[in-house]
Amino acid sequence: MTTNQPAPDGVMRLINGYWNTGIIAAAATHRLFTHLEEGAGTAAEIASRAQVSERGAQALLDGLVSIDLVTLDGGRYRNTPAASAFLVEGKPASLAGFAKLKLSHVASVTDLPEVVRVGGPLTGGETEVADNPHWEGIVPAIAAVSVPAADLGVTALNIAEAGEITILDVGGGSGIYSSTWLKANPAARAVQLDWEPINQIARRLVAEQGVGDRFTTVNGDFHTTAFGTGEYDIAVYSHIAHQESPESNIEVFTRLRESLKPGGALVIADYVVDDDRGAPAFPLLFAGEMLLKSKEGGTWRRTDYHEWLTKAGFEDITFHAAPPATVVIAR
Repeated sequence: MTTNQPAPDGVMRLINGYWNTGIIAAAATHRLFTHLEEGAGTAAEIASRAQVSERGAQALLDGLVSIDLVTLDGGRYRNTPAASAFLVEGKPASLAGFAKLKLSHVASVTDLPEVVRVGGPLTGGETEVADNPHWEGIVPAIAAVSVPAADLGVTALNIAEAGEITILDVGGGSGIYSSTWLKANPAARAVQLDWEPINQIARRLVAEQGVGDRFTTVNGDFHTTAFGTGEYDIAVYSHIAHQESPESNIEVFTRLRESLKPGGALVIADYVVDDDRGAPAFPLLFAGEMLLKSKEGGTWRRTDYHEWLTKAGFEDITFHAAPPATVVIAR
């Protein structure tokens, strides 16, 4: 190897990236990050608290040090700030459940070479149904993904000072926007439109946050269920646009504009890429998942959202960073 030739380590780490998913998911399953947060600092201590083998605990700790989620100092392990914020159970933005969920998706990536060749999913794309039993696991697991966007909305929309506002959350899932914004504004009320089994989960989760008395649900599919006219101050459309076609997004945005009161705001959160498709990193990587799972979706550009929202009748369109997502606010 010449001195000018790069080492293969970086490429090797990328090729073996599925190990990262496995290690993080296994650590989350055995609450390793939570045990570290609570003071355990050695493989033996982790093994005792998690009731796993010491050899297994050591392998997880080694892997987590490798991917910069755990540090080792003076023979004791600690969570990095990122692991402490996003992988400890019970914290609002914890992605521990999401990590366990993603482990079950690893096998689907083996289809990607053929999916690239044909230009779309091999089995017809995502065909979610209302009564799918996996909602009970998925809905709470993915809630934390939207915490940064929901928190940003509190500030960007001046939720706390907005008074008696009414919020519509389309396909709201866990109700994370409703619970966050209702906690910020005791005069606000929220309505979630989603499938009935998901709304059941949302009502429970929102009630756990102490604001269930101001949260109501409408059972239905946003493609066919009416939003009403001039009823809401704020409408939310979070992490849905990436699975829809441009035509579908324009149609939904138009109906959402009609549902708003004069001066109302539509809030869209999603993985948005720059117009030249050069950044941000996670939305670019997410494009592969959309190719694998969606027949018409994609990681859309800022210019796409601006065009669609303009066609839907919005005039004031702004973009706000809420990594890994972007929040689009249209009035």
